[in-house]
Amino acid sequence: MGWHGDTPPEVAEILRERLRRMTPAERVEEGAKLCKFSREMMRAGIRHRHPDYDHEQVELALARLLWGDDLWQKVYPGRPLIDP
Repeated sequence: MGWHGDTPPEVAEILRERLRRMTPAERVEEGAKLCKFSREMMRAGIRHRHPDYDHEQVELALARLLWGDDLWQKVYPGRPLIDP
């Protein structure tokens, strides 16, 4: 597993060791937390770029980012694409 960016090697080793000690269930739970956090950050970015969007528009923009245009248009046929 490679660590990239500005993570110092000693910190990367601590993180690798922590992952090695986790049970599979703990890894799944940690992954779910990271997914939830990343979606919240994406929502914050959408709200920052589009302060006029209501809750539904933010969720539609998030869906477009996550799914891509083709799937979004299959799920919401006939609706105009909303800018993320």
